[in-house]
Amino acid sequence: MKPTLTTELVTDERAFAELAPAWGRLYRRCAAATPFQSHAWLHSWWLSYGRRGRLRLLLVRDGGELVAAAPLTAVRRPLPALVPLGGAISDYGDVLVDDEQGERAVAALTEGLAGVARTALIDFREVRPGGAVEQVYERWRGPRRRVSDSVCLELPAVPMEDLVARLPSAKAQRVRAKLRKLTALGVQREAVRPEEVDSALRRLLELHELQWQGRKVTGEHLRSRFCEHLVRSVGPMVRAGDAVVTEFRLDDDVVAVDLTLLSRRLAGGYLYGAHPRLRESKADVAVMLLDACAEHTRDGGRAALSLLRGDEPYKHHWRPEPVVNQRLLLARRRTAPLLSAAVCDVAARRRGKELLLRLEQRRERAGGGRS
Repeated sequence: MKPTLTTELVTDERAFAELAPAWGRLYRRCAAATPFQSHAWLHSWWLSYGRRGRLRLLLVRDGGELVAAAPLTAVRRPLPALVPLGGAISDYGDVLVDDEQGERAVAALTEGLAGVARTALIDFREVRPGGAVEQVYERWRGPRRRVSDSVCLELPAVPMEDLVARLPSAKAQRVRAKLRKLTALGVQREAVRPEEVDSALRRLLELHELQWQGRKVTGEHLRSRFCEHLVRSVGPMVRAGDAVVTEFRLDDDVVAVDLTLLSRRLAGGYLYGAHPRLRESKADVAVMLLDACAEHTRDGGRAALSLLRGDEPYKHHWRPEPVVNQRLLLARRRTAPLLSAAVCDVAARRRGKELLLRLEQRRERAGGGRS
């Protein structure tokens, strides 16, 4: 008979830092894990965004070895809840479960979460279909609800030539012409060595701010705490094979920098910065970046090339498949009213977005009628 697994709740920041080796081994044994569940990403996020006294790491051990982990933080608004570390800057939230431990680890993690929850709702946002926390959801004995979250667009993990071949012939010809244009301009790309990642990421953020100058940009990407998080986390991720930073040069000048995150199942383009000079040279930046990102799917055995969250029109040019993230809400009997309130909030926000969309469409039709 196998020994009983033990659970532990870690709330100490120093203990979180010391978990890196064991966390890394567990991460490698969880096929569903995305880079946003790596220790480097989560611990760095906590240092930039965490609030003192709110850390909640639920760990499951078999002897001394980690076999499951739920990286959470306590929030009080809009409802008392436990939510995944990583926040809005992470495209996927999840737990880690050792694939070799299967039901034992899931059962222990589920029981532990029920105990940790107490008077709070457990709210897992942005769970990719097939995520490890789905197993917890299936075993949960209390009230639970599954609702849709953000849309991620995904392409098959194939070389660029195969992605182009999926397009209608006329569009495929235009993309091939754009690839030839990049070659003719002399755009060169090179993966950044681990010791140079920090400076490359700072260039990425400088170029990112430059490319969005005068336009609406995600404000968080311009904050110093985001820069500190990215620089602190990505270096270790590059060394571990969980990220690639690529520089693009034109006439020996760095004109673009891209950050692609990697896991066993997917490669995802996370953030880039590009100098306006590229567009002025008639270079198609989207084609350039996708060509580089697709290169990371050749030998990794990955199933998907993710364009990550966002339903922007330019992404649809590549005929991606929409993959809807899930929001998994777990409550105890005493916290069922919190679950109901969260579901009502989701429905109200959805109706609000639909109303705004209809109003925009009416304005567009009215404007078209006057022209």
